[in-house]
Amino acid sequence: MVAIAMAEVLWPEPMTLEQWADMDEDEPGELVDGALVEEEVPTNLHELIVGWLIRVLGNWAAPRSGRVLGSSHKLGVSPRRGRKPDVTVYAPRSKVNWQASLSRVAPLLVVEVISRQARDVRRDRVEKLGDYARFGVRWYWLLDPEVRLLEVLELGADGRYTIALQASTERVAVPGCEGLELDLANLWREADEAAAEGSEESEPSTERGAS
Repeated sequence: MVAIAMAEVLWPEPMTLEQWADMDEDEPGELVDGALVEEEVPTNLHELIVGWLIRVLGNWAAPRSGRVLGSSHKLGVSPRRGRKPDVTVYAPRSKVNWQASLSRVAPLLVVEVISRQARDVRRDRVEKLGDYARFGVRWYWLLDPEVRLLEVLELGADGRYTIALQASTERVAVPGCEGLELDLANLWREADEAAAEGSEESEPSTERGAS
């Protein structure tokens, strides 16, 4: 119950995986041990990075008949736990029911972009890591904008993740995704340019005109 203690419970009553799956797509929250708990509140930078990843991964996956989904996609990782990764990639011919509101099929990889809040760091690095490993997700990516670090974790035969790649600002070939290269320097350049544009926004004037 440590996970629930660190995240606010959004619904007072116990919830099944099916009830969570049937919630409106605009309703926030993930399912942890039958409780609907808050999920991270993303910043604009977080969403910019997620958008970059979806674009790059989508361009790689489409010719290979892979499928890339965004942060509203729900995974039923266990009978009482449901997660919504920032990015999910399914291998070709994955037996996903595309008409359903939840998937019980382990994807090829999931990505979490780490937020600054300590509880969100713990959620991504500890709680979700265990959930995705037990669910059988082969590759788990953690992207930390604060330190500009990409970690690619591979699920071993022992059911544990080990680090397959760590990269910061270089162009890298990604293990487990043949033909995929990530230009991390380009990602951080886009982030810096967006931040510079945002800093130029002026606050509304509070000066009163002469009456």
